[in-house]
Amino acid sequence: VTLAADGAEGLENALAVRFDLVLTDQHMPGKTGLDLIAELRGNPAYADTPILVLATESGEPFKAAAREAGATGWIEKPLDPELLTELVAALAEPDHA
Repeated sequence: VTLAADGAEGLENALAVRFDLVLTDQHMPGKTGLDLIAELRGNPAYADTPILVLATESGEPFKAAAREAGATGWIEKPLDPELLTELVAALAEPDHA
């Protein structure tokens, strides 16, 4: 697990070391989670990587924007650790891709 203080640091970390899964918050200083996702999806190393966005939004406009940016899915705040564990386990299954 690697933590980043903001979206720019998250992008820098992800470009330095390839991760198997990315979990990003939507609301961060400088770069939103959807901005980060779109930039990562533009990099071939992250074309198929599961990327989840954590947000307070749950409406269809946000979900559509998340899909367009390339999010694999979203988790509504507050974060349920059990749900996160289940999602990570499901995304790690070989037949997920």
